Amino acid sequence: MCAAAVGAEHGYTAHEWGTFTSVQGGDGHLLEWRPFQSSLLPAFVHDSHPRVNKGELVTLQRMETPVIYFHASRDFKVDVNVRFPEGWITEWYPQAKVVVTNRIAWSNLSVMADCPALPELLPHDKSGSHYFTARAAASQFLRSDSSTNSEVEKFLFYRGAGNFQTPLRVSIDAANSLVVENTGAQKLSRLFLISIHDGRGSFTELNSLPSHSSRSQSAPAPMPLAELQTKIAARMAKALAGEGLFADEARAMVDTWTDSWFTDEGERVLYVLPRAWTDEILPLTLSPAPDKLVRVMVGRAEIIAPQRVASLRQVLLQAQGGDADARARSEAELKALGRFAEPALRLVHSRDAPASVPPS
Repeated sequence: MCAAAVGAEHGYTAHEWGTFTSVQGGDGHLLEWRPFQSSLLPAFVHDSHPRVNKGELVTLQRMETPVIYFHASRDFKVDVNVRFPEGWITEWYPQAKVVVTNRIAWSNLSVMADCPALPELLPHDKSGSHYFTARAAASQFLRSDSSTNSEVEKFLFYRGAGNFQTPLRVSIDAANSLVVENTGAQKLSRLFLISIHDGRGSFTELNSLPSHSSRSQSAPAPMPLAELQTKIAARMAKALAGEGLFADEARAMVDTWTDSWFTDEGERVLYVLPRAWTDEILPLTLSPAPDKLVRVMVGRAEIIAPQRVASLRQVLLQAQGGDADARARSEAELKALGRFAEPALRLVHSRDAPASVPPS
C-alpha cells in the first residue's frame, strides 16, 4: 500500500461542510427532540461510545454529517482535533485516535495525493443514504492506521448532538408568514425559506439578514415538487460554492440532503452559519496548518407550524374516538413527521396548543 511521507513539505487546503438541525414551534422557541436515525449511516461507521447512549439523548441540536476534505499535490501526514464543548460526539469514520464525549482527534492521518490502489479499499454498504454522496467530491484519499487495522476514506466524517442556541429564530405570525430573526452578533447569509405541502412547494431566497434584525416573508405560489427541487438545488449549490466550497463539494452537500431538505413536508429555513459561530461552537485544529481552511455549516430550522399542530390534534382526537380513517391519517402524519414527531406531539398536548385548525 502507498505510504505518506513523514515530515514532507506540505501545502494543502481543507474544506469542511456540515449541518446543524433544530426544531422550533410556531413561536420560535427551540424544542428538545431525539435526533437519531442510525439506519441512515452505513454499518462500518463507528459509534461505540461508553459514555453516550444515543437513544436516550434529548437535545436541541443535531450536528449532522460534517465532512472534512483535503486537497494537496503531494502526500503528507496531519493531526486533526475537533472539540465540541457543548455537545457529544456520537459517530465518526475513519477510526480516530481519541474519542471522548466532546472531542475527537485523528493523529498521524495519512493524506494520499497519488495512490491508485486506494479506491479499491473504500468500504461499501447498502445502507447510509446520507453518507456516500460526499465521495463525489474530488478530494485526496485519507488513511487512518492503528495497530490492528487500516481504514481508508475520501474525507473525515463525524456527527454529534448538543444543547446550545443557533442564531436564527423563526416564527409564524398572524398572517401565516414566516418571520426570520437574527439573534446573533454576526450577519447571516444565504437564507432559503422553504414550504412543502401535498407534492408542491415554494421557496424564497434572502441574501443576508443583518445582526439583530428580522424580516417577515409570505410564501410565493407553490410549484410541483420536482420543479422546486431542481430550482432550489441549483441555487443552493451556487450559494455554498460562493461561501468557499469547490463546486463538486457544494453539489455533494446538496445531493446528500435533497431527500430531506427539499422533500419533507412542512416549513423550514436553511442558512449559512457565520464562520465565527462555527469556530466557537466547534473549534477545529489542524497540524500542520493548511494554507487555507474553509468551513461552511448550514443551519436547518425545522418549523412545526401551529396549523399542523392543530390539524394533528384534531385527527388524534377523532382517532381516539374510534374513527378508523382518522387513525390511518394520524399514523400517516406521524410517519411524515419522522424524527420530529415527538416534539410535534408535545406541542399537541401542551396547554397552548390551538383547539382547531386556523384558516389558511
